[in-house]
Amino acid sequence: MKRLIQRVRARLAPGQRQPTSEELLQQFHANGCKPWTPGYDLYKWDAITRCINAETPFSQVVGTPRFGYRIDERIVEYGWLFERLPAGPGVMLDAGSALNFAPIITHPAIASKRLFISTLAPESHAFWNLGVSYVYEDLRESCFRDDMFDVIACISTIEHVGLDNTMLYTADTRLAEDRPHTYLDLVDVLRRLLKPGGVLFMSFPYGAYKNHGWFQVFNAEMVTAVIDRFGPASHEETIFQYADDRWQRSTREQAKDATCFDINVQKEYDADMAAFSRGIACLELVK
Repeated sequence: MKRLIQRVRARLAPGQRQPTSEELLQQFHANGCKPWTPGYDLYKWDAITRCINAETPFSQVVGTPRFGYRIDERIVEYGWLFERLPAGPGVMLDAGSALNFAPIITHPAIASKRLFISTLAPESHAFWNLGVSYVYEDLRESCFRDDMFDVIACISTIEHVGLDNTMLYTADTRLAEDRPHTYLDLVDVLRRLLKPGGVLFMSFPYGAYKNHGWFQVFNAEMVTAVIDRFGPASHEETIFQYADDRWQRSTREQAKDATCFDINVQKEYDADMAAFSRGIACLELVK
């Protein structure tokens, strides 16, 4: 999941004044903080921006009461990534375009690097004026040379590989696939693109396996398959779970039954008001 879900937007009558950001946030809170309703993006990005720029380390705040309350998994994926991302210069690939947002692109840990973004199709916004380079391609057939990148971030992307990407991300009907096992092909490519000693940061939904058609939830066997296929010199695995109105650290066993709420398909919210994934696996793999 990269561009995430189609937003549920307010419908304004002709001539009606567009609400201010403050008014949208007030409306969002007044309506019970329901994910994907008007004001959700503002609420989410305010929380994410504070999280990745806070002096208190992410590892100390994740799991505290209402951390990431009714916010999708991006808040733990970004928090986890920025706590581990090497400081200073380097050549970096965003494999899937999950970093293509202003608070992320302008963060010092990203801004100090030469950043390339590889994704299926152009998006509604780009940061070429900040020196970001964009390539539109199927990552399984990447145009980049071997051993090019010091760091690769592949955030909530591998779960879409081999599935129907025409639902949200591209109009190319060749990418309306049903080949869920080809996710390991992407692991091969990303390893090839990394320099020796380079680091791949990868995240994806974790829990009870389910193929949703346009993405899949990975189970424990699939996590192991990713690690084994990459063959890291060293690695670290972190599992996060949304439960008790917060995002918190978990384990494979504790989160093995985690599921996803898909606003594109489900007509009613679940009781916990989870925004999307309830389990996330994050892997730091060193070549």
